[in-house]
Parts: sequence; C-alpha cells; structure tokens
Amino acid sequence: MQLAEIRVARFAGQGVILLAKMIARAILGVKGHHAIMTQDFGRDIGGLCNTQVVVSDQPVCYYHVNNPDVLVAMSQEAYDMFFPELRPGGVLIIEQDLIRVTGTPEGIRVYGIPAMRLAEEISNRTVLNVVMLGFFGAVAGVLKRESLLKSVENSVPSASLDLNLKAFDHGYDYGLRHLLPGALESTGIQLV
Repeated sequence: MQLAEIRVARFAGQGVILLAKMIARAILGVKGHHAIMTQDFGRDIGGLCNTQVVVSDQPVCYYHVNNPDVLVAMSQEAYDMFFPELRPGGVLIIEQDLIRVTGTPEGIRVYGIPAMRLAEEISNRTVLNVVMLGFFGAVAGVLKRESLLKSVENSVPSASLDLNLKAFDHGYDYGLRHLLPGALESTGIQLV
C-alpha cells in the first residue's frame, strides 16, 4: 500500500482534533498499518484548525499531507482552503448545511451530511465530530465499523460514552441510507 492521506478541517474548538485522533486510532488498531496525525492551528483564536492523518503499511517517516485522498471539511473556510489540494479521484465529505460546493472536478466523490442538525437531534453540538466520524466510516469505506467504534470507546470519557456511541450510530446510519449504489469503489486507501 502506498501512503494515503486524510485531512480534517474546521474551526478550532469544535472537535476536529479528536475526530482525526479517532480515525488514526482506528487505523492503528488494524494489524500491519501505521498512522501519524499532526495538527495545525490558525493565527486567530477559534480560527481554522486542520489535522492530517498519514496512513501506510510501513512506518510513516513523512507526515505532511500534500494531496489528501479524503478531505473532511466542516466549514466553508476549510473547504475553500483545502479542496484544491484533494487528489483526483478523492473523496470529499462535508457538513452540507455549512458548505457550498462549487466546481467539483470530475471523479471527486462528494458526500454531505447535516451533522450539526443530527448532533442537535440527539443531544447538542458537542457530539458533532462523532456524528461526522460515523458518516466518514459509512461513506469512505476504509475502516470497519468495529474499528471505529473501538476508537470512540478509547477516546471519550466513560461518562459520555453512551451519548458518543449514539452519535456515531446516527452518522453511520445516515451515511448508509444516503449512499448511492456502487459508491464504495476504491478510495485509494485499502484498510480493514
């Protein structure tokens, strides 16, 4: 397997780092796979925050994401800044109530979810990132559901575990209901 790159971006303080950590932990739980996660913060408090996860079947020595295979954009600013870097044939996952997608090149697969509304339906906005993780798991097709659930269990406080598992299921089920037939073609990342 070649290197695979995932970028997650949104405003700081809204769970972007935890979302990327849960993806990286799920990958590390797959035998024979390596992952490294880095994070960048904008200049301003509450500004743009983006995280990168680099995946390989070899130890990862170069951790900078150049052309992500998957971009999870959760704000218009994140989409505007990082969409041009998405590799041809990549997967774009968006918070559909906050992002207007324009000029999508052929071959890019776009999946949208009203993650904020779904988080509010089950609790409040604090579980938005876990709703998005569930959706990522359903539409990206790169990790088994069980690997992602184990990552949630190992990443959130036990007092909020039930709420977070419910949020994951909400996002995952939404993704499965809205996939088009044949949508889970290869994304360039081959994990189990």
